[in-house]
Amino acid sequence: MKIPPARYPSPLGRMQPNPADLDAIKEVGWREQHILVVNEADERLDFVEREFVRRIGERLYGRKRHD
Repeated sequence: MKIPPARYPSPLGRMQPNPADLDAIKEVGWREQHILVVNEADERLDFVEREFVRRIGERLYGRKRHD
């Protein structure tokens, strides 16, 4: 049995945006502005590509911080 998500009973509830398709937003960003957003753990990438993304991220922004 599927239960639809509860909607907020406020009149402003109708103004809440629909969930965005993040992959579509990323695609538009790449096509129009050449901005690439890649998750290091993306399953579509093989090991070499994930390692490449990780190294670029570390070079530009430093290593991950462990709090």
